[in-house]
Amino acid sequence: MNEQHLQTLTDIKQIMERSSRFISLSGLSGVVAGIIALIGAAIAYNWLNDYYLVYDRNGGATYQSLRDLEIRFILLGITVLVAALASGMYFTWRKAKRDGMPVWTKSSKNLLLSMCIPLAAGGAFIAGLIFHGLNALIAPTCLVFYGMALLNTSKYTYSDIRYLAIIDIVLGICNLFMLKKGLYFWAVGFGVMHIIYGTSMWWKYERKANAN
Repeated sequence: MNEQHLQTLTDIKQIMERSSRFISLSGLSGVVAGIIALIGAAIAYNWLNDYYLVYDRNGGATYQSLRDLEIRFILLGITVLVAALASGMYFTWRKAKRDGMPVWTKSSKNLLLSMCIPLAAGGAFIAGLIFHGLNALIAPTCLVFYGMALLNTSKYTYSDIRYLAIIDIVLGICNLFMLKKGLYFWAVGFGVMHIIYGTSMWWKYERKANAN
């Protein structure tokens, strides 16, 4: 009888959690987003090396070469963001379909809204940094605002995401004191930590479901 009561309580808890939290986020989306971020960081690293080789060879850089590099970085950043979002949407849709749950719910709307506000503020802030030529502050700003966005969404999905949020915020703050290492901090925060987080989430919430 006690086992039946415990099972009933567990079922009620799961129903309440599904109604208040968006639990269709897939750990695989975090892994793929991390891999995409690392690929983007590797491309940016190679571009920087090529730029500084030309810089040393010519004894300096022209305004046009610097502007071309900035434009390439912006386009690369947009490409990485779109690819990461697309993979996240795909794996989330796949998990929701497997679990027989709708993707577009009140919880998912709240999650999206709570994430978009900090990200929009961060995007506007970064645009201001680019406008004033403060490019060294872009990487730490990305990490801090992204971490704040994740922290803001943690109440609408798995609470585990708070750990990734706090780590990214801390990495962004540390990056402020080592501005020349921005690309490395960016790669760790958006690449390595996403892979670790995504793997952990998959192992904790999806492994058994995939095995069945």
